[in-house]
Amino acid sequence: MNTHHYDYDLIIIGGGLVGMALAQALRGSGVSVLLLEARGLPEKTEDSRPLALSHGSRVILERLGVWKALPEVTPITTIHISNRGGFGRTVLKAAEIGVPALGYVLNHHDVFRSMHEAIKSCGVDYLVGAQVTRLETGVGTGQIEFLHNGIPKNATARLLVLADGGRLTAQIEGITQHVQDYEQWAVVARVKSEYFPDNALAGSGKPAMTKGRSPARSASMPGSTGTKSKRVHDRYGVAYERFTQDGPVALLPSGEYFALVWTVSSSAAQEILSLDDMAFLARLHEHFGDRLGKFVEAGKRSGFPIALKYATPVTACRVALIGNAAQTLHPVAGQGFNLGLRDAWELADEIIVSPAEIGNSAMLVRYGLRRRVDSGVGRIFTDSLVRLFSNDDLMLASMRGVGLSALDCLPPAKRFVARRMMFGARG
Repeated sequence: MNTHHYDYDLIIIGGGLVGMALAQALRGSGVSVLLLEARGLPEKTEDSRPLALSHGSRVILERLGVWKALPEVTPITTIHISNRGGFGRTVLKAAEIGVPALGYVLNHHDVFRSMHEAIKSCGVDYLVGAQVTRLETGVGTGQIEFLHNGIPKNATARLLVLADGGRLTAQIEGITQHVQDYEQWAVVARVKSEYFPDNALAGSGKPAMTKGRSPARSASMPGSTGTKSKRVHDRYGVAYERFTQDGPVALLPSGEYFALVWTVSSSAAQEILSLDDMAFLARLHEHFGDRLGKFVEAGKRSGFPIALKYATPVTACRVALIGNAAQTLHPVAGQGFNLGLRDAWELADEIIVSPAEIGNSAMLVRYGLRRRVDSGVGRIFTDSLVRLFSNDDLMLASMRGVGLSALDCLPPAKRFVARRMMFGARG
């Protein structure tokens, strides 16, 4: 007979970044929380994926008390958007928007470890290696069954929150999961260009990676080599988004390296991943162009398939979906985690404002309406970018060039786009 039963106000299924953010946002609220993670905790920095945070996400992490503990952060002060093989480009600058940085580049594992340390002191019951096998909901409560260290257990709560990537969505009545395969892969690696050498920071007195500011180096400083040093200096804090007919290529500043997110066709992904470093760098240079000179170093590479996944609606009886359980986006604009973090923050706000209504239909309707515009606009924006820019249609190519050039000439329009990338649909 199973006697392992627990009762809470809230059960969060999925202890990744978004699930932990929700739990952390509820600290001190008096709400009892159970956080379940199916996997164990990674012991070393095995997950080297780059994570692009918007300025709005930095604000949330500061409020969660996580930001100051992050060890390596590179600010994005400029975003350079261009169209390979065509005219037109747009440059977004933090100074023009009135913020210290448009975004920040971090290591996924660093954020995970910092958030995990914060969870230990926020009064949450946190179980790892807890695999949820079944859930059901009723008018008054939601109930789950799970295995923890091989022992069957069950728990009830007024609200079940799925932050697990959507694995359990099929068990929820009234929610439909939509999937669109882009037939693309993202190849991820750290690379270095000849205009971003190791000694670029020599004499600057600043580390390669800084918190909230960009290292500076004058072309006239000792050790400067004229034009090449100026090119190095000009590239600190600059992120590049280059659209090609195969898909976008993003190069995000990460210390003296760039974090590469290279979208390729499914058929080309395995070939690119199997190349030796020199062949890989040459292939990347041929694809990206000469803007950063030759690529001279590559770190460990990995790849994953890309698909658009989203649930409608994101709430049901005693259930709310957040993060990748609610929507998984194309990485083209780096909006996925930022959108999930806003999911967690706004759900926590609904719970804190009306604790007596946790999980009831009125609260869930409010939350669903609150997130509908932000989630929908983010999804349509990223999907439209992929469709508009990842093709070889000559008519669309001309329209892309005109659009990028026009945007670059309209400061109010650039501010509008930048603020929504930083803070979501409501800007």
